[in-house]
Amino acid sequence: MACSAPPSVSLSRLGDGLLAVLLAPACAACHVPLSQPSRGPVCRSCWDAIRRFAPPLCARCGDPLASWRPTIGDAKGGGLCATCWGRPSPLTRSRAIGLYDGALRAIVHAFKYEGCRSLARELGLRLRDSAADVLAGADLVVPVPLHRSRRRTRGFNQARDLAGALGVSVVDALRRTRATPSQTDLPAGARHDNVRHAFALRRGPWRRRIEGRRIVLVDDVSTTAATLEACAAVLRAAGAADVSAVTAARVVSRPIG
Repeated sequence: MACSAPPSVSLSRLGDGLLAVLLAPACAACHVPLSQPSRGPVCRSCWDAIRRFAPPLCARCGDPLASWRPTIGDAKGGGLCATCWGRPSPLTRSRAIGLYDGALRAIVHAFKYEGCRSLARELGLRLRDSAADVLAGADLVVPVPLHRSRRRTRGFNQARDLAGALGVSVVDALRRTRATPSQTDLPAGARHDNVRHAFALRRGPWRRRIEGRRIVLVDDVSTTAATLEACAAVLRAAGAADVSAVTAARVVSRPIG
């Protein structure tokens, strides 16, 4: 389905009825006809069906923890999951709205691949809520960049759109130094190698913008965090005081309730 910008939310119920009858738009996620097209390309049922993450969460990666029972502690006293324990990372914390599955996966797919750019605002509102602790202390948000060839093909950078909906100053400080195969097509073990040295600071006075700042990276989905960590390493090397990350969705390797 091709997406377009939704009509004004000020349309009356009568207007919604006329749109539903005349245009018969379907939800971009579940493909059921929309009863209120003026509210956007995704129905309320799909938004409500998102499996949002709730505490307890790993203090670093944001994965749900099995229980509130004491977990492996980091230097600040937060609980770490078994994957993060003993593994260094340039990222201090990561947060996401919820599990990359079901309704959220369909919504992100519509946003990223079907041109439903208006979904950035609604996703951004939910991400601001889910990642409030990370965003509250941020000086800047930095979207993960696309290579110019992929940006040209897609027409936009979904991470940039999402970053613009978070209410924090956006700085496009990073660039891709080379085109890389899609992470989606690679096994988990190959993803870090795929993006190694694939990012750099943009040319210009960006180091001065980054030095001493608390930065939050923004992307649509985190699977192994390989892309986010590669970007974070560049920002750390440029003098960032702290680098965290937020994504619309996250893949979790172990089952969650």
